[in-house]
Amino acid sequence: MGSLVGDPARTQGDGLRLRVVDERETAFRALTDRHLDGAYRLASVILGDRLEAEDAVHDAALSAWRSFAGLRDHGVFEGWFRRIVVNACRDRLRSRSRRRVVDLGRELTDLEHPVVPDPSEHTVIRDALERALDRLDPDARVVVTLRFHGDLTVPAIAEALGVPEGTVKSRLHNAMGRLLAAMEEADR
Repeated sequence: MGSLVGDPARTQGDGLRLRVVDERETAFRALTDRHLDGAYRLASVILGDRLEAEDAVHDAALSAWRSFAGLRDHGVFEGWFRRIVVNACRDRLRSRSRRRVVDLGRELTDLEHPVVPDPSEHTVIRDALERALDRLDPDARVVVTLRFHGDLTVPAIAEALGVPEGTVKSRLHNAMGRLLAAMEEADR
């Protein structure tokens, strides 16, 4: 291996490569900083857990960085990054459904002290909705979250997920039916 000091052509090539990496890093940082808060909010709603949402957004940011060189138009970054975040959340929801998590702290508390419902109707409805969302499969939960939390249109959701609009409509319709049934069941 030769010395970098003795080879001016190699030094210039390395300097150019470093400058390109620095420019790419600066552009990526600026774009992610602009969309990070929205990504955390979206992931929190999809996953229903702040800590898991942070992990999902971290995974998505790493994945986005690895693929960033292939993104030719930085103007589409928001939708591109949202899609990566949604896919990271979907992966976490799928892996969550494969393993059963038991919160021992909650079960012990329930046995020792009966749970007193919150008198606030808003809180009761929100909790029932969260439980109903937890019952949805990952694809349905993502579609509902993007539609009602992300306030995206059906075409925008289809683009974000890379599926046809008809698939989005079908998933949304079925998910809303299951949510309605779960909410009616909670009222009883």
